Amino acid sequence: MSRFRELRPDVAVVDVVLPGLDGVGLLQRIRAESRTPVLLISARTDPVDVVLGLEAGADDYVTKPLDVPLLVARLRCALRRAAGCTTAGTSPWTSATEFDDLRIDPAGLTVRRSGRLLDLTPTELKLVLAFAARPAVVLSRTALLEQLWDAPWSGDNRIVDVHVQRLRHKIGRERIVTVRGFGYRFDP
Repeated sequence: MSRFRELRPDVAVVDVVLPGLDGVGLLQRIRAESRTPVLLISARTDPVDVVLGLEAGADDYVTKPLDVPLLVARLRCALRRAAGCTTAGTSPWTSATEFDDLRIDPAGLTVRRSGRLLDLTPTELKLVLAFAARPAVVLSRTALLEQLWDAPWSGDNRIVDVHVQRLRHKIGRERIVTVRGFGYRFDP
């Protein structure tokens, strides 16, 4: 804890199994005086352990063996959330924004195309908000997964492809461009 106070890190990665005070206890002490994002890491994969860590105030819970690119992506996501950037279900704007014939209202959680209300699933709505918040920016599947699901995703990141395909049918195929090897870009 003294090292945490001395360094004042932007984000902390804490192992659950530590000598003396365990990681959850350290997390609780950190939370008593700081909102610094904390990611717990552990070999414990039981959902009860994950829930306990998250309920204690962790921003994320990553299981071992560590996948370094995944850990780095989760760290970036935690830093974005701490900075108040767009995450699942939120948007940088509050009033409706129009992209040609597409009208997105983040406050009302509605999307209209040519005046017609689109019937979007919650996942499709989160996806369109993520794209519209960063038009013309390439978003990787991993980045989109972080914004769509609050819980850690351990499945195939190609699930994003399925949702993008469905969303393309509703808002217009030409609006979501595949950038091969990188991800997707919203071109309003």
